[in-house]
Amino acid sequence: MSEHVLTQLTLILFLGIGSQWLAWRLKLPSILMLLVAGFIVGPVMGHQYVDPDALFGDLLMPLVSMSVGLILFEGGLTLKFRELDDVGPVVIKLVTIGAAVTWGLSIVLARLCLGWDWALCALLGAILVVTGPTVIMPLLRYLQPNRQVSFALKWEGIMIDPVGALLALLVFETIHHGLGADGVQWSNFPVQVALGFLKTFFAGGVTGAIGAFWVYFFYKRHWVPEYLHSPFALMVAVLAFAGANHIYDEAGLLATTLMGLILANQKRVDMRHVLEFKENIRVVLISVLFIVLSARLNLSDFSALPVGGVLMFLMGLLFIVRPATVWLSCAGSSLKSTERWFLSWMAPRGIVAAAVASVFSMRLVEEGMKGAELLIPVIFVVIVGTVLVYGLTSASVARRLKVSNPDPQGVLIAGANVMGCKLGAALQEEGFRVLMVDNNRQHINQARMAGLPVHYGSVLAEDAVDDLDLAGIGRLIALTPNHRINSLAAIHFAELFGRTGVFQLPDVVSKSQRTEAFSEGLQGRTLFSTEANYDFFGAKLHEGFLIKRTPITAAFDFESFQKQYGGEALPMFIITETKKLQMVTIEEPSEARNGQILISLVPGNSASCRQ
Repeated sequence: MSEHVLTQLTLILFLGIGSQWLAWRLKLPSILMLLVAGFIVGPVMGHQYVDPDALFGDLLMPLVSMSVGLILFEGGLTLKFRELDDVGPVVIKLVTIGAAVTWGLSIVLARLCLGWDWALCALLGAILVVTGPTVIMPLLRYLQPNRQVSFALKWEGIMIDPVGALLALLVFETIHHGLGADGVQWSNFPVQVALGFLKTFFAGGVTGAIGAFWVYFFYKRHWVPEYLHSPFALMVAVLAFAGANHIYDEAGLLATTLMGLILANQKRVDMRHVLEFKENIRVVLISVLFIVLSARLNLSDFSALPVGGVLMFLMGLLFIVRPATVWLSCAGSSLKSTERWFLSWMAPRGIVAAAVASVFSMRLVEEGMKGAELLIPVIFVVIVGTVLVYGLTSASVARRLKVSNPDPQGVLIAGANVMGCKLGAALQEEGFRVLMVDNNRQHINQARMAGLPVHYGSVLAEDAVDDLDLAGIGRLIALTPNHRINSLAAIHFAELFGRTGVFQLPDVVSKSQRTEAFSEGLQGRTLFSTEANYDFFGAKLHEGFLIKRTPITAAFDFESFQKQYGGEALPMFIITETKKLQMVTIEEPSEARNGQILISLVPGNSASCRQ
C-alpha cells in the first residue's frame, strides 16, 4: 500500500515538472500541458495510476486551499504600490465594478446557454469572476506589454482571486441554506454579501497584517538566521492563512495576499531572497495542483455536457463578458483604446477557479443538488478554452494593437561613461532603443547632451526594475569600471532578461584571480574578449580608436575586414539581416556574414563616435 502511495506521489511530481519543461520547450502555456497530463493519467486511464481522492482522502481540499493561499502570498510579494500611479483607479474598478459585471453577465449567459437552475448559474458566475495570475504572469513575461497594461493585469489577477473566492462562498452558503426548502431563497443575499465582505476583510486584514508585522519585526531585529528566512516566512504565511480561515471561511486567501503585499512595500527588510524561494515553491505547487485536480475528473461528467451550449457559453465569456467588464471599468481612465482592447483579450482562468469549483461542487453533489456534478467539467472547459485561446493568440493581438514587443532588441546600458555613451550612440543610430542608467550626475548630463535617453539612479537599486521604462528593451550591458557592480547588475536583471540576456565587461584581474572572485554563475556573459576590460577601452579611445559601422558584403567579407585592420579591430555587435542585435562574447565569437552589419572598435584618428 505504501509503495502504491509513493508511486502516485512520484508520478504526480514527475508529470507536473515534466509538463512545465515540455511546455517551455514547445512554447505553449504550461497549464495546457498540466491539464492534459492530469486528464490522461486520471480519467482516461481509469484512475489506475493516479487517484487523488483515494490518495489524499479528506486532506485533499484543505491542501489545495492552503496551496492556493501560498500562491497568492507569492503573488502579493510582487505587487508594488508605485505601479498603481497610473492604473490604480482601473484596478479598483476591475475588482469591484468589474467583478459585479462579470458575475451578472455570466449568470445570464449560463442560464441561456446551459439551461441550469438560477442558483447553480449564480455559483458558476461567482467562480468565474477570478482570473488566472498563474497563467497571466508567464504570458506577461513573454509578451512584455507596456507598463500600464502589465501592471493592470498583474494587480487584477492577484487581487481578484480573494474577491471571487469570497463571492463564490457567499453564493454557496445561500444555496446550501436554501436546499430542502422551496428553492433557494435570495431575499437575504445582499445583507449576507455585505456581512460576508466585512467579516472577510476583518479576518483576512487583521491576520495578514499581523503575519506581515511578525516577519518584519523578526527580520529587522535579526532574530531569524539567514538560512531560515524563507522557511520562516512560509510558516507565518501558513499560520495567517489558517488563522483567517478559522475566523471566517475563505478569508485566508485575503490574509496571505495582504501579507505579501505589505511585506513587498516596506523598505527596511529585503524580501528578494524570500520571493525567489516562493517562486520555486509556486512552480511546484501549481504543477502538482493542476495534475491532481484534472486527475480527479470523470469522463462521464463531460459526456453529459451540452456541447453546443458549453461552446456558446465560452464564446460569450470571451467576446461579451470580458470586453464589457474592461470597458466599463476603464471608463474615464487614461488608457488608450488599444490598451483597453488588449485588456479585453486577457482573462484566462486558472488554479483558483479549479480549486474553488472542486470544493463547492463536491459538497453540493453530496447534498443532492441537481446538476452540481456538471460544475467542475464546465469550469475545466472554460479554463482550457480561455488558456488555449488567449495563450495562442495574445502575442499576435498584442503586436497588432502595438502594446507589446515579445522579442525586444533594445539595450539597457549600466554606465553612462564615455565608452557607454559611444556604444549607446552607435546602437541608437542603428534604430535600437537604448537607455543609459548611472548614479553619476556628470555622466548622465553627458549622455543627455549626446541625445541618449537616461535614468539617474543606481542600477542595483531594489526598485530599479520597476522604476526603469524597459519597453522595447531585452538585454543589459554592464559597462561600469567596477567589476563587482557589473556582476551584481547582471544577477539583478537576469530574472527579467534571462541569463542569456545580461552581459558585462571582463574583469581587470588575471584569469586565475577572476575565477576566485566571481564564478561564471554569479555574473553576466563576458563581452567581446578577455582583454577588453574597462581600462582597455579607455586606453584605445584615448589612442583615437573609433566605433565603426561596417556592412559585410560578398566583395568585403569578414576576412577582408580583419585583413584591413591587421587584427587590431575588436568586433562588438552584429546586426542581422532581420535587424536582430547579436552580442559578440568570448563564448560566442561570431563572425559577421554577407548581408549583416558589424559594429566594431577600430583604429582611427578622429574623435568622432562614428564614421
